[in-house]
Amino acid sequence: MTHYYSEKQTSTSNEFTITARHKKGEFVFLSDSGVFSKNRLDIASKLLIETAIVKDKDKVLDIGCGIGVIGISLAKSNKINLTLSDVNERALLLTNKNLKNLKVKGKVIKSHLFENIKDKFDVIVSNPPMAAGRKLNFELIEKSYEHLNSSGLLHLTARHNKGGKALSEKMMEVFGNVETLVKSAGFRVYMSKKVV
Repeated sequence: MTHYYSEKQTSTSNEFTITARHKKGEFVFLSDSGVFSKNRLDIASKLLIETAIVKDKDKVLDIGCGIGVIGISLAKSNKINLTLSDVNERALLLTNKNLKNLKVKGKVIKSHLFENIKDKFDVIVSNPPMAAGRKLNFELIEKSYEHLNSSGLLHLTARHNKGGKALSEKMMEVFGNVETLVKSAGFRVYMSKKVV
């Protein structure tokens, strides 16, 4: 059985559009079966888009980008240097189409976590695949630290009582700090800063 965090999708492809509405605007994205939250903008991603601390000229990585909703939405409201990565080939195909359709520049990389990512970033954002398990998500936090510039920020969003608390504790362990930027409907956006 394939998951949205699987490399190859076996479900029949049938592209359609969804509208992502949030405080930074309203954008139409191409979606499809076999991708995360295919029918709508999920609450966790919406919260992350609305609260992530991103400045013009920041190098931003949206890791586990799905169809690109978080990274592209951030790029529509800030002049950032955007990289998007995922392991799901169908999601990446849609990300490339969404970049083109929404006239956003971004580099798209097929990568399992940071396997094919060499750069360092000012900001890393992720709505991590909680269903993929704690081990993978803890590795995402550890490797994010290595791929952030000094004073770089990691933003993760999750349901606090469904694994988010453990993620925030891991962020505290790895970064030495963690802050909750927002709480809503059981979800939170956690942020850690790389202090060196």
